[in-house]
Amino acid sequence: MVMIDSSVWIDVLRDGTGARAATLRRVIDGREVVLARLTQFELLQGARDEAEWDLLTGALDAQDYLEPGPETWKQAARLWFELRRRGVTIRSSIDCCIAQVALEHEIPLLHRDQDFVRIAGFRPLQQVFVEWS
Repeated sequence: MVMIDSSVWIDVLRDGTGARAATLRRVIDGREVVLARLTQFELLQGARDEAEWDLLTGALDAQDYLEPGPETWKQAARLWFELRRRGVTIRSSIDCCIAQVALEHEIPLLHRDQDFVRIAGFRPLQQVFVEWS
């Protein structure tokens, strides 16, 4: 099982050649794909118009999600707090929430976002920075 961040999905969706989707399939290597509910939020907020909203909604409704538990929010805030105290800037608190969901479920997070690299320096986040060929 792998969780895929919006930073990967955005690149895949914007690529009209299909090359990035092919690379992603190789990286996934047949594993089950899940998303954090916050990834759904990030992707939908980026819709350019009603047609794209409808397309994204349909595609995202068909995905499997890992839901945050009652402690997730507090632990994500703690992560943000600890990193900030150590002088590490995370650009989005949502990234702390997504990382915390992956941490709780002990699954790798596929991404293209340096925030997750920084988080992995302080927590045992299994993360894979996806490189496009």
